[in-house]
Order: sequence, then C-alpha cells, then structure tokens
Amino acid sequence: MVVGSESVGAVREYLAGLQSEIVGALEAADGGRFADDSWTRSEGGGGRSRVLRDGKLFEQAGVGFSHIEGAELPEAATAQRQELRGRRFEAMGISLIVHPRNPYVPTAHANVRFLIARDDTGEGPVWWFGGGFDLTPYYGFVEDAVHWHRTARAACEPFGEDLYARLKRECDAYFFLPHRGEARGIGGLFFDDWSEGGFEAAFGLARSVGDHFLPAYMPIVERRRNREWGEREREFQLLRRGRYVEFNLLYDRGTRFGLQSGGRTASILMSLPPFAAWSYDWTPEAGSAEARLADDFLRPRDWLGENAD
Repeated sequence: MVVGSESVGAVREYLAGLQSEIVGALEAADGGRFADDSWTRSEGGGGRSRVLRDGKLFEQAGVGFSHIEGAELPEAATAQRQELRGRRFEAMGISLIVHPRNPYVPTAHANVRFLIARDDTGEGPVWWFGGGFDLTPYYGFVEDAVHWHRTARAACEPFGEDLYARLKRECDAYFFLPHRGEARGIGGLFFDDWSEGGFEAAFGLARSVGDHFLPAYMPIVERRRNREWGEREREFQLLRRGRYVEFNLLYDRGTRFGLQSGGRTASILMSLPPFAAWSYDWTPEAGSAEARLADDFLRPRDWLGENAD
C-alpha cells in the first residue's frame, strides 16, 4: 500500500492528540503544570517537548512529540535494514517517561513512532510503526505487575491471540542490560519495523498501544502514591535509576536515532531522571524487599498466570 499525505496526517494528528491526553492525565494526578517547549530543526521538522519538573507526585515527567525529516536514515534505523541505507526519511513519534518522587510508584516509559524511508529510484516508500510500553518498579508488587500485563494483553487482543505473548517476549529481550545480566524492569510490550497486515492494521496496533498506556499506569500510581517511604527507599530508588541511565545511554535505539539524526539533545535526554546514583559493587541485603525485586520481578515471568490478590 502506498502511504499518502492523508495517512501521514492521520498519524500526526493521533500522536499530537495522545501527547495532550497524557499530559492532561499526569497534570491532574500531580497538580502541577507541564512546561511547553516547541522547537524546530534546521534540516526539517520540529517538535513539542512538554516537561513537568519537581512536582508533588512526579519528580520529573516528559512527554515529547516530534515530526522530522532528513536526507539520510541514521545508522540506528538501518542497522537491521541495510537495504535502506542512504534513503531520505520522515519520522514522527511520541515518547514519554515518568519518574515519580515516591519510590513505591514505578517509573514508566512508552512510545509510539512512525517512519517512512524514500529514495529517488521510483520505488515506493518503505514505512513501519514501532513502540510499546514498559514498567520499572523499585519495589515489586504482584498485583501491579498483573494489572500492567493484563492491560498490555488487552491492547493486543484485537490483533491476534498470540500477539501479546510475542510482543512481551520482544520487550523482555529488548529492555535488558547485558553487562548487568538483568532486566530493566518487568517489561510490557515492544514492537519495531511493524507493517504487518498493511497500514490500517499496523496503525491500529500503534493506536491501541498508545491508548492503553494510561489505563495500565494510572491505577498503579493511585494505589502506591501515598505509601510512606524514607531514606532507605530513596537510596535504592537512586541506585535503580542509575541502571535506567545505563540502558538509555548504552543500548536504547531511540536515543541513538535521535542523536544520530541531529535531533534536539535536550528533548532526547529528557528521559533521564533528575537524580541517580551509583555505588561500587552494591548488593542488596538477603531477604530484603530490595533483594526481592531482583529475585522475583526482574526476570521474564508469566504475569497473567499469577494471582493478583
């Protein structure tokens, strides 16, 4: 299928609307306001970065929309698609990160993106969608993990019975720190280079994933936001945030794509937490809640088969 300007416009309209919807929900929960920063890119396109800093509930949250064009696809986009090297591209997406203040409220990440690669040979453009959402708790709760994954399954159900399991496996594999031998969090959904079923079906999946982020995350936020915490929990939160930074700077393809494409650095790196920590050869106390995170939660697990009660 040839993807025309109407289709591109529909994707852009959806993504811009999703940004506003998520910002509104996070503002309502926090009581604070997002700063609104629109920007342009000399090579073509621009975006809108919306960031909440030092809120009552969210220490930092960023929800960014971008729509850019470029003369040559960055290496991050062609590493697995060598036949597309040298093509002009158009890319748009929404990417969000939420770093809560309370260590019992997990960090959450989501993105939905659309990319078109064109050349001058007369061959039709190549396009695909990507995205997903994943959860990074500091303290694990089975009922939160079950809710997160049940909502992820609901996002996939209209598109095939086996799709949730497939995208969950992709997420577990992607959000993994090889040098640590551990997962970043409890996973969720991840898909990339996605054009299965044609444009309408692929766009439908991207919309469903985007639309299910708030139902997946906000009930967990409300359940944990008033739990008391102290210095121990804060120190552990900062250490785990350090692992988050390691993944984003060492492995995340979205970060590399943004930097390689000459994107706006401040907007690309708004995914990083405002504070993080590293401690030499730190290990949790055996039997502690901190140890339970690694032992019970930071490994692939069939959360749908767990009892949430």
